Amino acid sequence: MTSNQKFAVSAIFLGILLLANGCTCRAQAPPAQSSVNAPDITEPNSSSAVADLTVAAQPQASDTDAVATTPVVQDSTAPSAAPTSTAVEGNWHFAVSPYLWIPWVYGDVGANGNNVHFYATPGEIFSHFRFGLLGFVDTRYKRVVMPLDILWLRLGDDRALPRTPNATVANAKLDLFVLTPKIGYRVIDTKKIKVDALAGIRYWHFGENLSFTTNTLNFSGSQNWVDPLVGGRILGNLSDKIDVVISGDVGGWGTGSQLEYQVGGFLGYRIKPAVALQAGYRYLSVDYTNANRLANINISGPLFGVTITLK
Repeated sequence: MTSNQKFAVSAIFLGILLLANGCTCRAQAPPAQSSVNAPDITEPNSSSAVADLTVAAQPQASDTDAVATTPVVQDSTAPSAAPTSTAVEGNWHFAVSPYLWIPWVYGDVGANGNNVHFYATPGEIFSHFRFGLLGFVDTRYKRVVMPLDILWLRLGDDRALPRTPNATVANAKLDLFVLTPKIGYRVIDTKKIKVDALAGIRYWHFGENLSFTTNTLNFSGSQNWVDPLVGGRILGNLSDKIDVVISGDVGGWGTGSQLEYQVGGFLGYRIKPAVALQAGYRYLSVDYTNANRLANINISGPLFGVTITLK
């Protein structure tokens, strides 16, 4: 064999050896490494050794392709799957809380300079109760919170007037509707404590209707106004089953009423993962005065409710 032939065989052998080692390193496959190292090459210039090494290296190339393509598929699908799972579990939350408020109501009301002070106990209020809808809806998207409180009461009474011809009966009705939508941001969001900063409005509607059965001296009127609000809410997790909520707001500042504010504290006990019972105390005060109307009203008393988590 001439020197040129020996040089060519050595170059081919060296190239195949480098190629086999390079493929093994890229695939990082231990079985492939053992297959390359298995042949005992004692004669570098032997053509049979070159052939054996070539045959052993050929399956390695296919194995390398199979192993190398697998991580590419995993990397392309894993990031998209993780955010989807997170979005389903943690983005939107929705809960409803019907409740019963047992209030004492007192203050001053009047029209055209004729004012009267009043005080009503829960027993007196429920004895004139005709209809009511009280509930709280709590919606949250990530750390954006959107609570909504609804209070709608209708009170009425029928009373026969003494010493009147034809036994005149007076029918009195009072409608109270208070709607409080807010929006805010959860500034602290930990497992034990959560704090929400809130802003919103409170819409008030008072409707009065007085009618008589035997004459046309009937009266009907209403007052409506909207107050801007700022407030906050603190939610504490005392245990896996017990929660506490402290909330409050203040507003008015002459926009609708001169001043109004609210404060409340509630304790909750979770009887099921999606159902919790609440009990607490709520105080709401409003001072509304314009040229002809006065409504300085304070409502306070215990509150009982249930929260149902829908999402």
